[in-house]
Amino acid sequence: MSRVGKSPVAIPTGVTIQISGAKLSAKGKLGELHLNLSDQVGAKVEGDKVVFKPANDSKQARMMWGTTRNLVRNMVLGVSQGFRKNLEINGVGYRAAVQGKTLQLQLGYSHDVNFAIPDDIAIKCEKPTSISITGRDKQRVGQVAAEIRAYRGPEPYKGKGIKYDTETILRKEGKKK
Repeated sequence: MSRVGKSPVAIPTGVTIQISGAKLSAKGKLGELHLNLSDQVGAKVEGDKVVFKPANDSKQARMMWGTTRNLVRNMVLGVSQGFRKNLEINGVGYRAAVQGKTLQLQLGYSHDVNFAIPDDIAIKCEKPTSISITGRDKQRVGQVAAEIRAYRGPEPYKGKGIKYDTETILRKEGKKK
């Protein structure tokens, strides 16, 4: 029995949910998102909530029950509020700047790293050492943040590199004489 799947998803004002066949769409002030529902899970709108039920008692249906509920919850939050990931850059001479639809990173290489910003993602650099990634799709925001972080991940000795703002780097002790 899924404890997550049992709780319905509340629909805030300004968000509309439409279910047509096996396709669920959420529309809000930040745009529209679509989800193809599994045939293992049934969904229906009851008032200002979306309720989910497994189609049968199989293990696969019970697994997809909670997963589908959280995917729809993330869609509702995305079209109403959006998602944000913040990255920090540490290191001498390391910096970032947004120029048009390109994020330009200087990360200690002999060349600048240019990252093409996708259409559904917004990236801002308030300071040269901080990057803010926002968008309506939680998975897409996280994927873009991971791709940017992969250019120069944080290293454990001096802490140089790109890290999430909530991440703590376990530091190692250097060589001893």
